[in-house]
Amino acid sequence: MSKTTKIRWVIAHEPLNLFLRAAEDFERRVNEQQSEHKIEVEIMTLTEYSQRYNDGVVITKHDLLDLMEQGKIEMSQMYTTWLAERYEQDFLAFDLPFLFRDHEHATRVFESEIGEGLLQKLTDKSNVRGLCYTYSGGFRQMIANKKVSTLEELAGTPVRSNRNPVAQATIAALGMKPVVAEVEDLRRVVVEGQAEGGETNYPRMYPLRHNEVTKSVIDTGHSLFLTSMIIGDQFWSSLSPEVQAVIKTAAILAGREERAETIRDGARAEKRLVEEEGANIVKWTQEQREAAKVALSGVYDQFRDSFTPGLIEAIEKKA
Repeated sequence: MSKTTKIRWVIAHEPLNLFLRAAEDFERRVNEQQSEHKIEVEIMTLTEYSQRYNDGVVITKHDLLDLMEQGKIEMSQMYTTWLAERYEQDFLAFDLPFLFRDHEHATRVFESEIGEGLLQKLTDKSNVRGLCYTYSGGFRQMIANKKVSTLEELAGTPVRSNRNPVAQATIAALGMKPVVAEVEDLRRVVVEGQAEGGETNYPRMYPLRHNEVTKSVIDTGHSLFLTSMIIGDQFWSSLSPEVQAVIKTAAILAGREERAETIRDGARAEKRLVEEEGANIVKWTQEQREAAKVALSGVYDQFRDSFTPGLIEAIEKKA
């Protein structure tokens, strides 16, 4: 007799389309692999989960890890910076400026003993297991609500920063004043005059309406905006090795496709910003990138002792 396993996948972050398609791709790949053991994936927004499983009590993205810890949901995607904040500091190493040379270097790290080792550390410290890495944004850019031709023109100005300390230190080292706000709130803090721009990434420009406050984009590519597909570890442990293999393989393949699609999203958004918004796109020369690396070397010195010894060097050497 066939058995059915149900996975409740809750999408916690915006923009919805970036996370929905990754969940749907995972679901498709699971369905392609499974045989007698059927896996059903129910993909929901936070509101839908509240209505179906939480007696209508409203939940937010900040509740998601608690729900997974309690076994009330099985899968989701989560910012790696949030996983670092709550469970494993080493994930913050991925936010170091210019750590990754390019997308190929990042993939080699994610799918090696380095990336898998960090996911195992997450499992060791929680009821949350990481399955793979996803971009949900990819390499970051800096935007400004005025025409600028260099990042130096934003020196001393307030700009939106991720709340994690590495991101704040990076912006400060580049001479700007970090204003901590969620990436979803970047447009609001600029409109309200709290910031003159900030960190974002091309794929989120239009879904989050960042284009409305973007006159210039400094295409720094200074760090990666990352997420991870996660699954409740107690739920995982209840599955047979065969079903675990199906889920892990589907996640890795879906993660690869998500990263590739995010890169394509970025190229489309960049083109649209120029053609429809008349935005000023500033590409750094190699000389400018090298100068920025020198300016940001102090960030490495500041945080190196926060991470497992040798982690940064291992990532840098992953050829």
